Amino acid sequence: MWTDLKRILRSGFLNFWRNGFVSLASILVITITLFVAGSLIFFSAVMNATLEQLQNKVDVDVYFVTEAEEEDIMSIKRSLEGLPEVALVTHTSREEALAQFQERHNDDFLTLQALEELGDNPLGASLNIRAKDPSQYESIARYLEEREALQVGAAQIIDKINYYQNKPAIDKLTKIIQGTKFSGAVIVIILALITIVITFNTIRLAIYTSREEIAVMRLVGANNKYVRGPFLVEGFMYGILSALFVLLLFYPITLWLGGKTAQFFGGINVFDYYMNNFGQIFLVLIGLGIVLGVVSSYFAVRRYISKKYLKL
Repeated sequence: MWTDLKRILRSGFLNFWRNGFVSLASILVITITLFVAGSLIFFSAVMNATLEQLQNKVDVDVYFVTEAEEEDIMSIKRSLEGLPEVALVTHTSREEALAQFQERHNDDFLTLQALEELGDNPLGASLNIRAKDPSQYESIARYLEEREALQVGAAQIIDKINYYQNKPAIDKLTKIIQGTKFSGAVIVIILALITIVITFNTIRLAIYTSREEIAVMRLVGANNKYVRGPFLVEGFMYGILSALFVLLLFYPITLWLGGKTAQFFGGINVFDYYMNNFGQIFLVLIGLGIVLGVVSSYFAVRRYISKKYLKL
């Protein structure tokens, strides 16, 4: 068994170097395939960062009456944090709201003077709510309205929920996010299918040049494992070399694009993303390259192992 394995490996390496032009063509095709796959990884990262930036721009504020007790407000905050739809709840006290108001109107002397003449803080506390998904704000708003409605015989402490003022923007953003995710998934699937088909046909063409050699091996009694083995070794080498070349190619490309993506796409720098996630990207491209090369070689050589091709 060990002798057969050494012969298969040696034959695979010899065929790889002997058919230099065919090997180069196969490596180039797999390189293009892996480059597209790697580009889709960066595209997904940029798209997700951009969508996250858009999601962070949409929120819901709950404003409380000035008479609301801090303990009641914190109780509502804790109940909101327990909801599975809620990602973050930020509390702003009356004093913090007043300080923020004064800072925003720092140059408006009349407004500040009118505020001083009131002699009391007219602003109430508030809660800022960020949902895990924009489509979940409506259920959060309903929860707050139902909770407030249950306070029978007690003073209602919620003054206003600005969900309905923000609803058109939230609905529009939800449609944009859903449409972008669907379009991105369709593009990924189409490109993946195209590149796999191209890779398979290229390797099949490469093996076609060896069909007479395969027929001779079958005629002299070589079993399927020995016939197929060298081509699987070649496919393995195609995948490894292609993946290494793509990893080297992505370094200068992401370095050049890093500043541009950080400026225009939600602050994500693709070069930093490449370096921080190099291990994962390395494993994905190496694994995908090996799978493409070995699986394509396996299916491409299978047809020439059948008896009907022995006459070749």
